[in-house]
Amino acid sequence: MAISQVQNRSRGPSQEYLLLDYLQRLGRNLEGRMAVHIHLSRLRPQNRQDHHIRIAAATFEGMVNNYEGQIFVLSNSDLFFICKDAAIEDIDAAIMKVRYLFSEDPLSQGDEEEDLARFCTWYNVESQFDELLDIVKSMHRERERKARLAVASEKGAQLNKGSRKALDPEQLGKLENFLRRADLSNLMRRQAVCAITPGSQAPQPVFRELYISIADLQQSVLPEFDLASNLWLFQHLTQTLDSRMLSMLVRNDDSSIASSFSINLNVGTILSPPFLNFDSSLKAIARGTVVIELQKIDIFGDMGAYMFARDFMRERGYRICLDGLNHLTLQFIDRERLGLDLLKLIWTPDMADDLSGSRTTELKEHIDRCGRARIILARCDSDEAVRFGQSLGITMYQGRYIDKLLTSEGRVG
Repeated sequence: MAISQVQNRSRGPSQEYLLLDYLQRLGRNLEGRMAVHIHLSRLRPQNRQDHHIRIAAATFEGMVNNYEGQIFVLSNSDLFFICKDAAIEDIDAAIMKVRYLFSEDPLSQGDEEEDLARFCTWYNVESQFDELLDIVKSMHRERERKARLAVASEKGAQLNKGSRKALDPEQLGKLENFLRRADLSNLMRRQAVCAITPGSQAPQPVFRELYISIADLQQSVLPEFDLASNLWLFQHLTQTLDSRMLSMLVRNDDSSIASSFSINLNVGTILSPPFLNFDSSLKAIARGTVVIELQKIDIFGDMGAYMFARDFMRERGYRICLDGLNHLTLQFIDRERLGLDLLKLIWTPDMADDLSGSRTTELKEHIDRCGRARIILARCDSDEAVRFGQSLGITMYQGRYIDKLLTSEGRVG
């Protein structure tokens, strides 16, 4: 069987089904059989193209022939190899060859036991058969579930293809009229910014970002239009949303967001009556816990207006955060001269793709210059983001992975 499965995994029965069928057909013929699950799905997307997986699977070809072996290439690019009476050293040598193929990927780096465990999982088929069978059944169910979702998604995409129109001034005017009188409280979302100290994965909420979900607004009000298609019209729309957010906060009776929160505003909004009304509604002690987040385009588009708004905010006690930075733009920001209290750095997996370490060293220098305690690593969708941030000395994090940690502890973000 061997490598042909790699080429045919998109046709016929799924590899998960074939693996399950193979295990069930083994019956009681389990003696001497070992299995290894190689987690290539954890590689960077650019490192798990079809040709990469084909080469990795080919590494086991000799063992397939010599040890009654079977190699399965799962739909998520993982490899599952089962053989009989093979020496542990031979299996281990094949695994090391696969690790070497992906030596530039973070998944293959490190020689500690936990590093090896992230790359592959071993099973003694005879003694762990029931456990292994349950795991493979779960894989098969998940594969079937994703296949059904993919079919539904494809049908939906065909229906919606080309259906969303660019937002025009006329539709923007209608939308803004609607927003001025609509109750948007059901579109308000919150997401915690948390401190996570090295050696502990327990997140400690520092403050919560409050925002109106643009995606949900678009879906519920103007599903046939793309609200972000025109940058300048969208910028105008956000000013209307700023006013509505401030109005909701003035009327807010939820004690959990009476303090220690952040809102993303335009500079123009800060100089407007709605913000002054919001400011007067806050207790003086609460202002010191409120963070105003600004976008790069708004600050550098009119530096004079920003500096005026900055001085006003600082005098009133607010903290100021510059949002939307990445590992390439951080070097151009002088936090102290701009009068910023916090910087929000957007996590992307390619930040960790630096085999030589020179780019990471440079990023660490910029973080140290700006102040480690002043950086928030945002859009963290995995534990890798937190591990990378901690290697740079960052302690504050935000994103879906942080939300999951809070949920697992029974806390609300």
